[in-house]
Amino acid sequence: FLVDVPWPIIVIGVVLLTFYASGKKVGTTIFVGFCTFSIGFLNPRFWDKAIETTTIVFVGIVLCVMVGIPVGIAMARSPRVRNAILPILDLMQVIPSFCYLIPGIILFGLGAVPAIIGIFIYSCPPLIRLTDLGIRLVDKEIIEAAESFGANKKQKLWGVQLPLALPNIMQGINQCTMMALAMVVIASMIGTRGLGDEVLLGLQQLNVGSSLEAGLAIVLLAIVFDRITQAYGEKIQERTQPTKKKK
Repeated sequence: FLVDVPWPIIVIGVVLLTFYASGKKVGTTIFVGFCTFSIGFLNPRFWDKAIETTTIVFVGIVLCVMVGIPVGIAMARSPRVRNAILPILDLMQVIPSFCYLIPGIILFGLGAVPAIIGIFIYSCPPLIRLTDLGIRLVDKEIIEAAESFGANKKQKLWGVQLPLALPNIMQGINQCTMMALAMVVIASMIGTRGLGDEVLLGLQQLNVGSSLEAGLAIVLLAIVFDRITQAYGEKIQERTQPTKKKK
C-alpha cells in the first residue's frame, strides 16, 4: 500500500522516524531526509522501486530477527549449542551469495519469495554471532548481583542480559540490513522487482547511466537504513552506559 502514498509523506515519515530513533539529533535527521529525497530526485520512478526493495528487505530482516536472536541466545547459554552452530555459520558465510537463491527457486519458483529466503539465509549469521557475543560480554558481576537478589535464569535473561546486549544486537540488525541490500541486485536475476531490477535491466541494455542511477539509489537506501539503525543503537548504548559506570 505504500506505493500509493505520496512521496512527501514518505519523506516526512522517514524524517520523524529518524528524529525519534536518533534521540532528537538534528544533523542525523536532516542527512537521512536528504538521502531519502535524493532517491526520488535521481529518477521519479525510483520511489516505487525503492518501496518494493524496502518491503523485501524488511520481511527478510524480520525473519532474521525471529530466528537469529533466539539462536544467538541459545548459543550464549549453552557451549554445546555454540560449538554445533559456529561451523554452520562459518559455512554459510563462505558460500557464494547466489547459491542461497537456489533452495527458494526449487520450492517456490521465480519471484519475491525465493529472494526473501535468500536474503534471510545470507543475512542471518551476523545477527546470530553478535547476539551471542553481546550476551556473553555482559559482566559477571552484574549477573551475580542479579542472582543475589533471587533472579532466576529467565529473569536474568530478560531483565539483565538482553537489555545490556541490545547495542550488540542492534549492530547485528544493522549488519543484517546491509547484507540484505547487497542481495537486492543478485535477487533481481530471478525476477524480483525493485531497484536491483533497474540495475540489471540497465546492464542488459548496456545503459550505464540507468544502472548507475539505480545503483546510487540503492546506496542512498542503504545509508538511510544504516543511519537509522546505528542512531537507535547509539541511543540504546547511551541508556545502558550509565548503568555500567555505577558498578
